[in-house]
Amino acid sequence: MPKKYYACVYGGASTKLDDIYIKEVEKLGKLIADNNFSLVYGAGASGCMGAVARGVENNGGYVMGISPHFIESFEPIFPCDNTVMVDTMAERKTLMEKHADIFIIAPGGIGTMDEFFQVLTLKYLNRLSIPIVILNIEGFYDSLIALIDNLVKNKAVIPEITSYYDVVESVDDELLLGYFKKIKG
Repeated sequence: MPKKYYACVYGGASTKLDDIYIKEVEKLGKLIADNNFSLVYGAGASGCMGAVARGVENNGGYVMGISPHFIESFEPIFPCDNTVMVDTMAERKTLMEKHADIFIIAPGGIGTMDEFFQVLTLKYLNRLSIPIVILNIEGFYDSLIALIDNLVKNKAVIPEITSYYDVVESVDDELLLGYFKKIKG
């Protein structure tokens, strides 16, 4: 049986995000499926989480959602091909990291920031080495990038930290497509 490759997408569940983000992230789901990757993500049915899952599912891809039991009181769960229910957010992140071959950071809120900084820290500590790509649609993450640059400027983090992730403006960026091809070798 051939290896299954997973794109781990972190993104928000907010239903108030602008449509431009939702449409681009749904397009990301299509890109994931078209490149024969599966999706592993937080199992949400709304916002960017729902958009990426719909994009994968509508294009014949496989969706694995990982969610703590209590999350259903905050947001609906997407009908994934495989839904894994866990007890804590920490377990959720650990399982997503375990399956991931690439991390893609879609527009989101504090949960997405938590996930991003965890994998960035793990990469810094040499606990993982897979690509991290920030999807900076319409400058959504300009302030995050500026924050990290400020941390470097103030010597709170090493300058090399900015080489631990890439930033793309859209899912059409050749860098992102290149990662899908490179990972599968």
